[in-house]
Amino acid sequence: MAKKNKTTIKDIANVLNISTAAVSKALHNDSRISDKTKKAVRQVAENLNYQPNHLASALRSGKSKLIGVIVPKTNSNFFSSVIHNIEEGLNTEGYNIIITQSNESYKKECANIDALLFTQVDGIIASMANETVDLAHYEKIKAAGIPLITFDRGENDLNVDYIGIDDYNSSHIIVDHLVEQGCKRIAHIGGFKRTRIYNNRIRGYIDALKKHNLPLDKELLIESNLTKEDGKLKMQDLLNLENRPDAVYVAGDYAALGVLELIKEQNISIPDEIALVGFGNEPFTDMVSPKITSVNQHSYEIGRIAAKTFLEYKDQDQLNQTLKKNILEAELIVRASSKRK
Repeated sequence: MAKKNKTTIKDIANVLNISTAAVSKALHNDSRISDKTKKAVRQVAENLNYQPNHLASALRSGKSKLIGVIVPKTNSNFFSSVIHNIEEGLNTEGYNIIITQSNESYKKECANIDALLFTQVDGIIASMANETVDLAHYEKIKAAGIPLITFDRGENDLNVDYIGIDDYNSSHIIVDHLVEQGCKRIAHIGGFKRTRIYNNRIRGYIDALKKHNLPLDKELLIESNLTKEDGKLKMQDLLNLENRPDAVYVAGDYAALGVLELIKEQNISIPDEIALVGFGNEPFTDMVSPKITSVNQHSYEIGRIAAKTFLEYKDQDQLNQTLKKNILEAELIVRASSKRK
């Protein structure tokens, strides 16, 4: 079957016997075109299934009205909620978003950025992959004069806007809560220290132990990919210790779910023998038994602020971006998995 040619502005002009310039102006709601002509152009465009060429339009005007969004994964409630709120904030100003996911892969993240730059996006809002250490691909965005805004995971070395919660203080809030419940041997299954947010959570955990005069046992501090499977594996390592923990603080809810399942399989009482706290406040934390205590990361606010931050740059002829940090206070949602008292 022969490929059907796409409808062009010229096709619409031929039907109405007007110039292509008049069609283009009508489609862009130019005030110099009468309402009658605009209505006719839109009707013919709909009849012919006309689809505007965003790339060609971007090359002509220098603006595509497209914003790239890069996330590690889209199946997380946190990231999907942030995306939803970014889109809501940008749609009201006539922007659409292109969503890409890195699947925590540095290589995939580089490919995503190249694709978005080729598409002539007007800005990029990103949360970095776990594997990302080299920031050269992000520097390409800055070199192109395109606004770059990072959220949740972003490196200060880029000197761009960042939105996230106070990860360091989050760990203090969690350890404070567990100590209040009578826990004295608190383990931390964290992300990798090379990622700033997880490094901040680890630092917060260590300093919070010191604050409560609790010893730091290196056997209780574990780095991981924070998958559900990782949670099970790392928790098994902790249970194999001669002196196992009486509480576990996990830096991600999916890993916390794996921890919960393993503890229950071992017929260990939660929270009486081992208290559990996760991170992210995924919907399932309020559905499992016992319900998992977790940190609310304020995805609504992060998405809203990210969109607002881009819109502050959209009319600048020359981008002059400096690091503006929007740090939101963490909120601990206490549930049955850690509540002893």
